[in-house]
Amino acid sequence: MPAPVALLIAGLVFLLATPLTQQHEYIPFSYVGSTGPNKWGSLNQQFSVCSTGKQQSPVNIVKDEVVYNPKLQPLIRYYSSANATLINRGFQIGLLYGHGVGVLDIDGKSYNLLQMHWHSPSEHTIDGVRHAAELHLVHAADDGSLAVVAILYKYGDPDPILFQLKGYINELAKEICAGDEEAHIPISLVRTKQIKRSTRKYYRYVGSLTTPPCTENVIWTILGKVREISKEQVHNLTALLEPGYKNNSRPVQPLNGRKIYLYNEKHKN
Repeated sequence: MPAPVALLIAGLVFLLATPLTQQHEYIPFSYVGSTGPNKWGSLNQQFSVCSTGKQQSPVNIVKDEVVYNPKLQPLIRYYSSANATLINRGFQIGLLYGHGVGVLDIDGKSYNLLQMHWHSPSEHTIDGVRHAAELHLVHAADDGSLAVVAILYKYGDPDPILFQLKGYINELAKEICAGDEEAHIPISLVRTKQIKRSTRKYYRYVGSLTTPPCTENVIWTILGKVREISKEQVHNLTALLEPGYKNNSRPVQPLNGRKIYLYNEKHKN
């Protein structure tokens, strides 16, 4: 790998693996009041794209307006059960992975899994409906480009991934996390079988990260099947967050002429 690209990836991993507040200085942002989403762009120059960008996320997916794209391919993902670190960043709970844990293939290009994290309620909406929660699996290619897979959840049976993390989340609750601090709990093995289940339908569009600095040109894939999560699991995730982050869901952003494309296995047959 050329040195400049290697440095780019190293910086990207640093960005996604550490709190945004530790990049240069502590810059508080939240989901309410004077530091809420409509103010993010004015909090600091490095957050300006949150206000000026034209490809922002999340978005509302209107089923009657999505465009079926026959060129889209089945979603190819390879995830291995692996060690991870459970992190409370104050504004979200997530899992940080090491190298070589998973790969997402889009148009023959490989994106490596870096981390996953939860939002509640969901950030993306379907026909204006906001679901109970949303899981983001963040991937990066060797050239630094980003791709995120989003899984929406409705209230129902417990989610298998969070079920196996229950004890670790309880341990995380004992750790101090305030301001620019974060809490870490190492996990010996996270089984990813439920994450990589086959996907017969998904939505695809180009957007951004949903938290500052709201970096654009992110390839988004939102799975069509809404999975289930228990109310207890959502409570356990949000209970650990700081007061201004209990509902860590950014409002939907304008499409500004963007198209949302649909892959549907039924149309392929």
